[in-house]
Amino acid sequence: MGFEESIASLIKRVPQLVEILDTEEATKTALVMPFLAALGYDVFDPAEVVPEFTADVGTKKGEKVDYAVVQDGDPVMLVECKKAGMSLEGASIHQLFRYFSVTPARIALVTNGIQYRFFADLEKPNLLDSRPFLELDLLAPQDTAIKEVQKLAKGSFNLETMLSSATELKYTNEIKRVFAEQLEEPDEELVRFFFKSLNPGASFTASVRDQFTGLVKRAFQQFVSERVSGRLRSALEREDREAMDAAAAAEEEKEEPGIVTTDEELEGYYIVKAIVSQVVDPDRVFHRDTKSYMGILLDDNNRKSICRLWFNTKQKYVGIFNEEKNEKRVPIETTKDIFLLTDFLRDTVQRYDEQESESK
Repeated sequence: MGFEESIASLIKRVPQLVEILDTEEATKTALVMPFLAALGYDVFDPAEVVPEFTADVGTKKGEKVDYAVVQDGDPVMLVECKKAGMSLEGASIHQLFRYFSVTPARIALVTNGIQYRFFADLEKPNLLDSRPFLELDLLAPQDTAIKEVQKLAKGSFNLETMLSSATELKYTNEIKRVFAEQLEEPDEELVRFFFKSLNPGASFTASVRDQFTGLVKRAFQQFVSERVSGRLRSALEREDREAMDAAAAAEEEKEEPGIVTTDEELEGYYIVKAIVSQVVDPDRVFHRDTKSYMGILLDDNNRKSICRLWFNTKQKYVGIFNEEKNEKRVPIETTKDIFLLTDFLRDTVQRYDEQESESK
């Protein structure tokens, strides 16, 4: 079972386990060890996972870290565990600070089996950062966090890549935190920036500050709300279109039995597929035949018509579509004439991908 399946199975079990895990050892056995196992580490092999790892700190000898994940004989990640439900603030972080400076490890994890906080030494070498670069909550898992955690898996763990990713995550998280604070209570400097941008040369008085603070706050909240609503609306519209496409395809097949796909139509289809394969994966190109024409589609989607082959009459046509999806029939003599439409067909499939990216 791979990481995604293993972590999904663990996430499913967490709500039932939370209430009955009364000790740190129970938490380790029921949650932390399965978590490390999901990352591909053999928790029963001390060459990969060392329990009660010794980290002597100055005059303090025999200091123990709950687990050390080892590669090539050296610890690469230290793991400090707490009882399920226990806060991860305070003492656990201070312990990791002490242990971290005397081991070769560059990644540290503190967890209560439910929340997982990952730290690194991005600011100063061998000195653990005060803030985690990544957090995962198994009671409210986010896909982006799970994907980042997967980079720590045994089969894909690369320290330099992970530290580079950690740096990006750290600043991304900090920017989001600052943005959230400004969304709730914009500070004077930000309010001043917007006021001066909209009113060059005007004085930023105390009364203006008080008035504009409320305006900035409402504008931020409306902007976020509108973006979220737009994304939801686009997602719902996409689902509706896909449902309509599936129904239309089923109806099309139901209403038009006995359709014969000719060799000439197949030849035309393969020419179109070859043309657009310069800009999209050819596996995304499909055909659906009807009694009147063969439709060639991107992603087997009726709303992404690349063209139509009208080959069932003496005069053959290729139906092409503009940005408004209006069809224009172009007469051709042989299937080779389809190559004359190369630029138009490539532009069509690229337009569909651009439209889809904009709607996400």
